[in-house]
Amino acid sequence: MVKELFVLDELVRASALLADEGDFKSLISVLVEQSLDITRSDLAALYLFKNPENKNSDLKLMYKRGAFEVANELLADTELVEFINECEKSVVLQERKPGPFDDLFVHPLMNSGIALPLKTSKSRIGILILNSRKALFYNKNSFNFLDSYTKQASGMLQNSRLYRELKDYVKKIEDLERYQESIFESMTNILITTDENNKIEYFNHIAEESMGLDEESIGVPLSQYFKKNLSRKVLNATEKVGATGQEILGMEGIYKRNNDERDMDFSLNVSALKGVRGKHKGLTLLFTDQTREQELKATAKVATEDRRVIKDMFARYLSNDIVQNLMDSPEMVKPGGGTKHATVFFADIRGYTSFSEDKSPEYIIEVLNEYFSEAVEIVIKYGGYIDKFIGDCIMAAWGVPMVNETEDAVKAVSCAVEIQNLVKDKDRQFFKGKAESLKVGFGMHTGDLVAGNLGSSRRMDYTVIGDTVNLAARLEGVSEAGEIIITEDTRKHLDDRFIIESRDAVKVKGKIKPIQIYNVVGMR
Repeated sequence: MVKELFVLDELVRASALLADEGDFKSLISVLVEQSLDITRSDLAALYLFKNPENKNSDLKLMYKRGAFEVANELLADTELVEFINECEKSVVLQERKPGPFDDLFVHPLMNSGIALPLKTSKSRIGILILNSRKALFYNKNSFNFLDSYTKQASGMLQNSRLYRELKDYVKKIEDLERYQESIFESMTNILITTDENNKIEYFNHIAEESMGLDEESIGVPLSQYFKKNLSRKVLNATEKVGATGQEILGMEGIYKRNNDERDMDFSLNVSALKGVRGKHKGLTLLFTDQTREQELKATAKVATEDRRVIKDMFARYLSNDIVQNLMDSPEMVKPGGGTKHATVFFADIRGYTSFSEDKSPEYIIEVLNEYFSEAVEIVIKYGGYIDKFIGDCIMAAWGVPMVNETEDAVKAVSCAVEIQNLVKDKDRQFFKGKAESLKVGFGMHTGDLVAGNLGSSRRMDYTVIGDTVNLAARLEGVSEAGEIIITEDTRKHLDDRFIIESRDAVKVKGKIKPIQIYNVVGMR
């Protein structure tokens, strides 16, 4: 227990120990150790807010002194924490009795305690809790010492935290500057920047090699340095960008070299650098050496790797995840064709023929594109491959080029259900006005087919062919507006989430026996 005027001496001594520390963790250690030693408490625990900006933040134990286990957290919704947060006052309990602040006793053997907020005028830091096994242990002197000491420590902790954040911020800026410098130096294009007076401020090593820039060039007006190398038209254009802030892209010209070397054909982009509130801070000039590019193209063999072929072939018609998997494993897409077990659907617009009779081609294309734009996104969302558009019909497949037999059928049917639900939605963004009566019918089948690159050297497409494709197309003709007609081979892969109606078997072209079909009404 702290006694009488001894408080002031101990406060001065303990404060001096705090002043010797600048590190946040060291300050925490000194605060807890000195608070426990000077008050002769049995237990001291410092809890800090996990997120000081959040009023509902829990607190985490950061430092403990004493031979007793304590909780690793203080929850924000306890009455102790809520009271300290709201009133910003300390809490002192001189004996253990049932009450709202039982959390102040952080161990069952403790019988008196004190909790003090660590805060500044602008920030919350945490709560310091001290306990003693003796009842009536803390007196006015104890409180005065701890109150003064925690207030002083709060300011020092906040300053230490701000200093640490500032150091981290400065380090990020330095790292960013080094990263930026590395990028500029690794560029194959010529980069030059100017200040607000259009004087040369920076250039990369390519500019140094190609245009002879050196340290003495820094601070020289751009128009003065390049007056013999660039045409007046180019220099005037750079000055115009500085005056108006409007960038210039792809301006072509010839850079006349000062020596006997061949002149350089270039393409130039000029952009304005802007500071706070759009204030002009200079220019960025990016030259592309077209002469060098042409020489490289003439001497280097251009090779297209398998991954780029795959990306170009599938990127527009498959989800990004599937395209990435194919690029990682290009052997999955073999040249020529291969047998796959897949699910195919045809989605045709019902009422399209009569609708289009008296409409202009431009309007019809607009209607189709509005519908296709949304339907295609749903197909890609469910991992389908857009094989082709046949007039007003979408042909899509699951299981090519990647196969997952059970999931393919489920995803294909789920996709069709979502498209039908979208068509039925009164807030849809397509089939509006004169096209509002249009509906969609689906035909779908699961089975073996051939998938691969078909075409000639002039035009090559990845597509699917075979009896499975033909049957799906026939069933599309059987389906009515709003229906999703599937075969038994598709139905057997579906689970109870789908609402399915059995239909009478139908006779289709190319099949001797009738085909058992079903209509997918929706999903549960």
